[in-house]
Amino acid sequence: MKKEASERSSFSGKFGYVMAAAGSAVGLGNIWRFPYLAAKYGGGIFLLLYLVLSVTIGYTLIVSESALGRMTRKSPVGAFSSFSKKPISKASGWINAVVPMLIAPYYCVIGGWVLKYFVEYCKGSVHELADDAYFGNFIANSGSVELWFIVFAVVTLFVVFTGVTKGVERVSKVVMPLLVVIAILIAGYSMTRPGALEGVKYMLVPNFKNFSIMTVVSAMGQVFYSLSIGMGILYTYGSYLKKDVDIENSTNQVIAFDTAIAILSSLMIIPAVFAFAGGTPEALNAGPALMFITLPKVFDSLGFGTIGGMLFFILVLFAALTSSISLVETSVSTFEDELHLSRTKSSILMGVITIALGTLSALGFGVLDMIHLPHIGSILDIFDFLTNSIMMPIGAAATCFLIIKVVGTKKIEEEVSLSSKFRLKKMYDVLIKYIIPVCLIVVLLSSIANAIGLIEI
Repeated sequence: MKKEASERSSFSGKFGYVMAAAGSAVGLGNIWRFPYLAAKYGGGIFLLLYLVLSVTIGYTLIVSESALGRMTRKSPVGAFSSFSKKPISKASGWINAVVPMLIAPYYCVIGGWVLKYFVEYCKGSVHELADDAYFGNFIANSGSVELWFIVFAVVTLFVVFTGVTKGVERVSKVVMPLLVVIAILIAGYSMTRPGALEGVKYMLVPNFKNFSIMTVVSAMGQVFYSLSIGMGILYTYGSYLKKDVDIENSTNQVIAFDTAIAILSSLMIIPAVFAFAGGTPEALNAGPALMFITLPKVFDSLGFGTIGGMLFFILVLFAALTSSISLVETSVSTFEDELHLSRTKSSILMGVITIALGTLSALGFGVLDMIHLPHIGSILDIFDFLTNSIMMPIGAAATCFLIIKVVGTKKIEEEVSLSSKFRLKKMYDVLIKYIIPVCLIVVLLSSIANAIGLIEI
């Protein structure tokens, strides 16, 4: 039987929602992706642009998706269909809904990498992990990668299976505060290493000589990726939100939490690059390898490297777990709403999808490494490009169109004002109507141009 809105699961209150939404936002996008993009695109100037875009575009889209979710008490497909029965409306909802179904599998693969590193540090393999060849050899070992992927995926699915309050919210309430404490400790140590001060300056002091149009495009893309915009998560979490929770204030807290972790992550990694690799262009452009290759060298140099590595990778593991939970939870909610399945059956279905698609990504650096697209990369990279560079901007654009042409900003204002005054309504109206649609087109076109080799992002 279809679950009625009155029977829908909900968060216990504002703190539970903020921690769950922050847990969704704070993940590998902050600790793995943000530092290497910041290193590559100018450090302080990238950070400045990211902050501006987060409190404008990020704020507007989080408020929009959360308000629409709470208003309809539906996951994205149901939310879109509530306002229009036209096929294009339901298709727009499905674009938002499919994104987490495609991200969760390869996200769990990367989560498995993190879990592997954490276990190795627990075993005391600090010297072995610092070897330049270790990471490449590991991800090329298909059997090992598949094993760690499945373990991480099973943990994620178990938490979602237990429900919203007992599973998603309970884990987020414990994990997120711990994550902040550990991040502060590691960042504090990294910044005190000899030569690290130059890395701190590079990260915190904007240098306009490092500015380029690609800095803007990359920062904008990171805002969508990091804040879970355009992937249906905030519709779903908004649908679990009680009417007395201040959406605007909660949004600001999520952005603050997300940005703080991104900055702390950069202060863990970028000063280490300057301290141990001299901050050379080659080192700063190392990309994803910054976390899995550069930091293990830092830990290897410490007298307590095993403990340092354990602390760092448990932090990343926490962040990856809370984000993977949000991805799977959104998909399960969609199956419950649209296929009228029980939570148990919905969780099993998402488990099958996660294992099937995740296995393709897990094997993409090993036995399936022949599947490789120019300018994009492996199977995992293809899924990442399809979701983050194509589908998420389209999904966010669909939300803008729904509000501008169908719902109206007046209804958004009424929903937000149920619990408090909509303090930034004028800014919201300008951004949702005029600024954000243009920005989304820029991100989408630049991503396509990058994929076909016209530009390099």
